Amino acid sequence: MKGSATAFIVLLLSTLILFGQNEGVITYEITVNNHRNLSPEREGMKAIVPQYRTFKQQLFFNANESLYKPLIEEEEEESGGQNRRFRMAGAVNYTNPSSSLFLSQTDVFGKKYLISDKLKTAPWKFGTETKTIQGYECAQAFYTTTDERKQTITAWYTTKLSPLLGPERYNTLPGAVLAVDVNNAERVIIAKKIELRALTRNELKVPSEGKKVTPDEFKKIMQEQRSQRAGRFRN
Repeated sequence: MKGSATAFIVLLLSTLILFGQNEGVITYEITVNNHRNLSPEREGMKAIVPQYRTFKQQLFFNANESLYKPLIEEEEEESGGQNRRFRMAGAVNYTNPSSSLFLSQTDVFGKKYLISDKLKTAPWKFGTETKTIQGYECAQAFYTTTDERKQTITAWYTTKLSPLLGPERYNTLPGAVLAVDVNNAERVIIAKKIELRALTRNELKVPSEGKKVTPDEFKKIMQEQRSQRAGRFRN
């Protein structure tokens, strides 16, 4: 399995020369259905939790690497005669297909972590449907996860942009992923703007801040954090 995944990535990398001039920014809008994630015993939360949460992320890319990070939007709201500013932050993901490197920089309760992992090819199957997104004709691909919480992933990608390009970890297809649907609209990611242009020097920087950990080490840290928080709620 590992050998076939590696061969797949090598094959895709060999096509990068065709897209050598591709450089730019894709702005995605992410919509999360909060109610779909509530357990049966928390059904009452639907009355106070908004059903949908929407935010934006940006993917900066060139022929060799990409950086996916939150679009920090400042919104001003009048409150008692004063302006209040709101910001949203999240993980920053860096991908370098040629070295099969995936880096994720994330903040957990004020402490930064830098998680280093290998670029892993998902078990994509290819559909026959097509869809046009932001003027690009996209083909369909999908798979179902095999972990504890089964998820059905459907992606739409275009071969008119670089391969191995996409939001989050949906970046191992022979084109750029412009839309993703998780569990039939439980979470939807869709490109809202595509700019092909030269990047500035600071737009695509490899994340370097934070404590360096492996995915397994970070998973253990998160489990400990959840246990500590649950303990505080019980006390």
